[in-house]
Amino acid sequence: MLPDYDFCKQSFEKNKIELSQTLYKKLDIYAEFLVEYNKNVNLTAITDPEEILYKHFIDSILLEKYADIPENASLIDVGTGAGFPSVPLKLFRPDINITLLDSLNKRITFLKMLCEKLGIYAEFVHERAEIVGKNPDFREKFDVACARAVANMSVLSEMCLPFVKVNGVFTAMKGLSENISDGNNAVRLLGGEVSEESVYKVYGEDRKIVIVKKISHTPTKYPRNSGQIKKKPL
Repeated sequence: MLPDYDFCKQSFEKNKIELSQTLYKKLDIYAEFLVEYNKNVNLTAITDPEEILYKHFIDSILLEKYADIPENASLIDVGTGAGFPSVPLKLFRPDINITLLDSLNKRITFLKMLCEKLGIYAEFVHERAEIVGKNPDFREKFDVACARAVANMSVLSEMCLPFVKVNGVFTAMKGLSENISDGNNAVRLLGGEVSEESVYKVYGEDRKIVIVKKISHTPTKYPRNSGQIKKKPL
C-alpha cells in the first residue's frame, strides 16, 4: 500500500526522523486498512499512498519532534478521527499511553479494529470533548492533549486544556492562515500560556504546531456546552 521502504525511509530522513522496518510494516498495515475501511465509512479524503505517508503519518509523528513529550506520557487525542496524530505517534513512541476521543461511534469502531490489527493498546472514549472535559476521571489527568483540527484556537483550547495537568501541554496542529494570537484570551482564561509556535512544511504545504503550557488549573466552569462555545468563543 505505502511506497516501498527505501522511499519512505528517505522521506522520514528528510524530516529528520527515523523509520525502522518494524515501524514501516505497521504503518503499511495502517494505510491499507484505512483505505479499505474508507470505502464504506468516510474517514479521510486522503487515499493516495504517498499523500498518506506525508500528510497523515509523517505529519503526525513530527509532533514528537516539536513537542517535548515525556517518557511514558499520557496523551489524549481530542477529535481523533482516523487516529491522527496519536496512533502513528504511538507506533513511533510505544512508551506513550494514548486515549482516543471522538464524538462519532463509527470512528471509534474503526479505531478499535485498527489498534487490534496493529497490536497496540489504547483507551477509547465515544463522547463530545466538552462533556468528557467535565468528567473527573479525565479532567486534568493528561500530560499532553493534542488536536489536529480545523476549529479556531479559542474553541480548541476550551475543548483541550481542561484535560491537561498543570505543567502539561496542549498541542494544536494548524494551518498557517489562522492568527494564533486571536486565541490568547481563551488560552489565558483556561490556565494556559502559548510557549512556542513552529512552522514547517509537509508535502509542500505549510503547517504550524502551537505548544500551550498549562500553568494553572482550568476554572471549573469550563468547558461550557457546545452551544455556548460556538455562540460566544472566549
